[in-house]
Amino acid sequence: MPLIKLFQKHKLFDFCVPFINHLRSRQLKSVVSKMNKDEQLRAAINQKLIETGERERLKELLRAKLIECGWKDQLKAHCKEVIKEKGLEHVTVDDLVAEITPKGRALVPDSVKKELPQRIRTFLAQHASL
Repeated sequence: MPLIKLFQKHKLFDFCVPFINHLRSRQLKSVVSKMNKDEQLRAAINQKLIETGERERLKELLRAKLIECGWKDQLKAHCKEVIKEKGLEHVTVDDLVAEITPKGRALVPDSVKKELPQRIRTFLAQHASL
């Protein structure tokens, strides 16, 4: 017998539903609180990166690394392929972005994917007042 039918049969349903909802509410509040703290921390880190100019330096480093490894040229070629296959009249910018994003992410070298977070961690260690 399913649990709900068992609860209904023994008239426990009316008692349990508010209790279960209360537990769900507490869990939800806990999750939302953690998300808010994460968002606040992310915002504080981003603000510090902007204030110090480190965010722009990291963006420029990323651009340089991606150009250096040929990522930009590969993605540009992929865009041309997609446009050629679908026809210029039948491709929107949104379609193109949706089509090339997975390949663009996959083409980023692992070394670049590791270097940027490491640089951010180093920056945070140097600016530990966050």
